[in-house]
Parts: sequence; structure tokens; C-alpha cells
Amino acid sequence: MLYGQPPLPPSQLATRMGMTRGAITRLADRLIGKGLLLRAPSVEDGRAQTLGLTESATAFVPELAGLADRNEAECFAHLSPAERQTLRDLLERTVARLGITGAAVE
Repeated sequence: MLYGQPPLPPSQLATRMGMTRGAITRLADRLIGKGLLLRAPSVEDGRAQTLGLTESATAFVPELAGLADRNEAECFAHLSPAERQTLRDLLERTVARLGITGAAVE
């Protein structure tokens, strides 16, 4: 969500990712500890904070995306394109039925 984007307030990031503010805070704290995320005062409102990727995180994102693509390809290689779409549709319907709006981060 932050790759190639200006820093965002945690509340906006939470909304865009379908997560709670608390989950974003916990995730941000872990990523800050790993040197991948920066927390800084907002330029528009000095009382507010924003979250942005560090240079090392920005450089790391393409590698992570490639790894995710390879993992997905390997995991679903045995399925035809139609079967993959069916699986995606079933999972989306299940998520909608259960009202799942956030991603697990722990």
C-alpha cells in the first residue's frame, strides 16, 4: 500500500487495507523495528503522524512481489485457469459472507 506512495496517516492506511487502527499500529511497530517503516509527523498537521517506507523497504518490495508470485504459481500450478477463478470466487464469497474485512497480521 505504501510502495510508490507518499506517507499516509495510520488511519487511512488501516481503511485502505481493511484493518483496524490497532492492527496497523502493531504492524507498524514491528516494521519500524526492522528498519522498513518510518513514523513521522504529518506535514499538514504536526499533531498527526504518517507512515512511509524506508529506502531499504522500497528496494525490497520488488523482490518480495516476485517471491509472492513464484509461491502463488507453485501453489496453484496444478489448477487450470478456470479452477483458479472458481477458487478465487469461492473464497471471495466466503469472506463476504463471514464479513471479514481485516487481514491477519500476527
